[in-house]
Amino acid sequence: MTAAAYDYKLFTRSDFSAFWALFTDNLVNLLILSGICQFVFQMPADLVYGRIVPGAALAIIAGVAVYTLLAKRAAAQKGADVTALPYGISTPVMFVYLFGVIGPIYWATDDPMLAWQVGIGAGFMGGIVAALGAIVGPFLKRITPRAGMLGTLCGIALVFIGSVPLAEIFENPIIGFTSLLFILWGLIGRFRLPGNLPAGLVAIAAGTIIAIVLGKSTISVEGIGFYPPIPYLGDMLAGIQYLFANPELFLVLIPVQIYNFIETMNNVESAEAAGDHYPVAVCQVTDGAGTMVGALFGSPFPTTVYIGHPAYKRLDAHAGYIVGVALVIAVAAFFGLLSFLAGLIPIAAAAPVLVFVSVSLMTNTTFAVKTTHMAAVAFAILPHISAFLMVKWGALLNALRSSGVEGLPGLGDTNLTAALLMEGAHYEGHLALSQGAILTGLIWGAIVADVIDGRFQHAGRFAFAAAVMSSVGIIHSATLQAPQFDGITVGYLIIAAFLLTYPRFAPKEDLEHRIIVPDEPDFIDEDTPAQYT
Repeated sequence: MTAAAYDYKLFTRSDFSAFWALFTDNLVNLLILSGICQFVFQMPADLVYGRIVPGAALAIIAGVAVYTLLAKRAAAQKGADVTALPYGISTPVMFVYLFGVIGPIYWATDDPMLAWQVGIGAGFMGGIVAALGAIVGPFLKRITPRAGMLGTLCGIALVFIGSVPLAEIFENPIIGFTSLLFILWGLIGRFRLPGNLPAGLVAIAAGTIIAIVLGKSTISVEGIGFYPPIPYLGDMLAGIQYLFANPELFLVLIPVQIYNFIETMNNVESAEAAGDHYPVAVCQVTDGAGTMVGALFGSPFPTTVYIGHPAYKRLDAHAGYIVGVALVIAVAAFFGLLSFLAGLIPIAAAAPVLVFVSVSLMTNTTFAVKTTHMAAVAFAILPHISAFLMVKWGALLNALRSSGVEGLPGLGDTNLTAALLMEGAHYEGHLALSQGAILTGLIWGAIVADVIDGRFQHAGRFAFAAAVMSSVGIIHSATLQAPQFDGITVGYLIIAAFLLTYPRFAPKEDLEHRIIVPDEPDFIDEDTPAQYT
């Protein structure tokens, strides 16, 4: 069906509920990055709200324009309505840029302006790396089992998008529970609210009203003004020059941008599992280009296709919800309204919307993969739990130092590691799993799914690829390194060698019949043969 023959409406009433979910996600990211830049890295308010935030808003506008056109094209090709891909600042990568690039420069030089220049230089170079993902993205998507890609997203959704906001709800239960009630009623239970009001809007509004009554919400007009996005080519080039003078920063930059284009690939796969097909290469180029636009106009933070498309699909959103988010974020950024919204809307009022996005992604995954592959999904989730533990352990030590405790060892201290092990906390293992968790989850999900299908050699190739990445530090290491054969790399090679050779020497009977464990939930038929690949 051609575009002329099918009328795809960009805006529908259902976009309104989806708008509040995506707007909340983007707003929280902007509030976090602006607060850290201003109060941790001592950047002046006019730099944060006059350059960084408008640049981020422009990057979002640029990406949304492309994804709106892609949605129209996809609807024309499908002959049915589609949901546009959600888009915004990548949350995990944002934290890496804050504390892996901007922070070290600031702490080493005590110069917030230089830290910002290096940040936008790193953002531009990172955008190039992300766009180059278009070369390998379609190939990776073709060879990687869906369980691996969606499973690693479920890990992110579970620990960062779901559990952290849920904890914030329980910290402020009167506000959070009230907001959560409307999410359960209207978005998870799918019941109609009075007047057909969108549940996301009602949830945030109800939580905000209660916060105002309880005195936990503030209204301030300070900082309101006009802050148009302006290109900062000279500052960006100065930052790039500093990067090449200190190439060790690329050891942080390159792996995290590899993560970013893998995240885009996974999220596009998530959309396809929900019924909407988008070209992964075009999406990766768009994310890279959006990041470069943002960097040129003052924002160091990479943009990406967001996790959670199935949630917006479930709400029957079209493209209007991403257009609305781009416009509102732009108005808030260009007119200095971000600080006003930060004081007005408490996080506990918005957190239930993020919990809904997390739950919807995991629910959709159970329908999008084969039942037999749920073991692979579960395996892909596990590295993200380690990543979560590492973040919280680090936060605990920082909190103790901030509260005045002196002489604390750092994470990785030999004595502390031994003491943690005595208490059953396996620091070294969790550290290894946390480094490159999204790739580790994807790889192990793929290996498990391929073994379940009897595609032993295919699984072996994934294990060998993991050995290569481990040896050079892409996974299980804090930085890139010269190839080395540590225990983890050797372990991957052992698994790869077995999986690659087993089909050649195994008895035919073993490959054609499986052992079914009695009294265990098992969805694999004993006469399902291996595929010999």
